[in-house]
Amino acid sequence: MQIVVTLDCVDTEAQAKFWLAALEPLEYRRALDAPPYLSLTGPASGPTLLLQQVPEPKQGKNRMHLDLDFGHADLTAEVDRLERLGAQRTTGELTEHGFRWVVLTDPEGNEFCVFSPPAGTGTAE
Repeated sequence: MQIVVTLDCVDTEAQAKFWLAALEPLEYRRALDAPPYLSLTGPASGPTLLLQQVPEPKQGKNRMHLDLDFGHADLTAEVDRLERLGAQRTTGELTEHGFRWVVLTDPEGNEFCVFSPPAGTGTAE
């Protein structure tokens, strides 16, 4: 079994460019390219990100979103890097139970979070 996360988008090529750069530390790459679908795959244990071209732009809040765990890397530096790629910050830094995160949107307005876990936890580095 594998988890595939599907992201509706108007411009699959532009979204692929953004998400490949955003997920660069995980070595995601283009896989299936069969319009209206373009898939991005990474490590065997990671989910596939399937970009699905749709005619309408995003409307309203996402019911599901991606959380990018950068481990104990510099959260501010990662957020800044993603903003340079085209993400937009929608919140300042938030904290809860020792987790620190920032909510951003990709170039088409899809929300996602970038977070850093509490010190001493064994998550992605």
